[in-house]
Amino acid sequence: MAIVGDMWRRLMALALATSACAGGLGSEGSGGASITFGPITFGDGSGSDSSGGGSDGTVSNTGNVSITTSDVTTDTAGTSGGDDSSDSDTDTGVPPGCGDGVVDPGEECDLGPANADYGPCKSDCTNAYCGDGIPGPGEACDDANMINDDACTNTCMLTSCGDGLVTGGELCDDGNTNDDDACPSNCQPASCGDGFVQAGVEQCDEGAATGTCDGDCTLVSCGDGTPNGNAGEQCDDGNGNDGDDCPGNCHVAACGDGYLHAGVEQCDDGNVASGDGCSGSCAAEFPNVCDGGVDPDGGAAWVVCAADANSAWISANSAGNYHPVQICQSLGYDNVGQWGGTCGNVCGYCEGPTSCGATGQQYFDNGAWGGVGNCGADGIGQILCITVMWTCV
Repeated sequence: MAIVGDMWRRLMALALATSACAGGLGSEGSGGASITFGPITFGDGSGSDSSGGGSDGTVSNTGNVSITTSDVTTDTAGTSGGDDSSDSDTDTGVPPGCGDGVVDPGEECDLGPANADYGPCKSDCTNAYCGDGIPGPGEACDDANMINDDACTNTCMLTSCGDGLVTGGELCDDGNTNDDDACPSNCQPASCGDGFVQAGVEQCDEGAATGTCDGDCTLVSCGDGTPNGNAGEQCDDGNGNDGDDCPGNCHVAACGDGYLHAGVEQCDDGNVASGDGCSGSCAAEFPNVCDGGVDPDGGAAWVVCAADANSAWISANSAGNYHPVQICQSLGYDNVGQWGGTCGNVCGYCEGPTSCGATGQQYFDNGAWGGVGNCGADGIGQILCITVMWTCV
């Protein structure tokens, strides 16, 4: 009986101690603890955090049996109660002393109250680093990966044109902001029309054809073969021929532009006035100085020394025959006025060297045309011969 009584006291003491630990300080929820020896249960370990304590439990022995240590089981379905601020059933991963300002084992850093997820020492006492997913000091971004061609680089900087990394909508990135190289500051390959003048390749680039820059990024020049309406060009055939459809002013050929349109105009004096030798339709009203021709029969040459709407001075220095009336009528005049000799020179009367560009004296020593030539006549008309000159009226 003494042995049984002693065992009973020991078990009671153990039960009370366990009950005190489990229920006395309170537990989170109803975790508590109880000890069972076969049919005997010591305490239910229930407690309450709100009251900071609990029942010491009850002891019952309904089976009235002897107790052995093999009948003992423990319930560990909870932790001892107490203050909620430090009581938890889950592991947060935060070292126990994190936040006390001392770097304890298991901590990389500890700045005490200064610990912060966005600071150099995070709230779990680990050092911030690029790639941890949290933008820390000196980081513009942190996408928690080591992919260097996305929006956040491996140095935790936001990507931008000129950083040397081809990302997003960039097709090139040479690491500079030089706008005259092959990859300007928009990080698109240089091309005509992008608004950047590529050195050694383009003469200009204004994004489109302008009054000074053609659409092919060359400077405007009439005759370059690139019509540019913004520069006032109506045409540009790329040649210097002033007698075709697009003369040297890069305007479509027209009467009055000062360019003689071959095969279309007889004359073009730069205006559309009539009575000045070239009509408003660019038809000849009288010959131009230095215009020339040949006799309709023998082919002897002649030249215009002077002309206006009323008369013309024609000269010849040849041993050929001339039909003066027919020549005057071909020039738009009715008849011959006066005639004479030249003594071997052209556009002057028996004097030194003269020409249609440097005329001499107008002197017609044979006087008025009498309708009879000095060399007879043929089926065409009266003939003048040897070295002669005459007027058309």
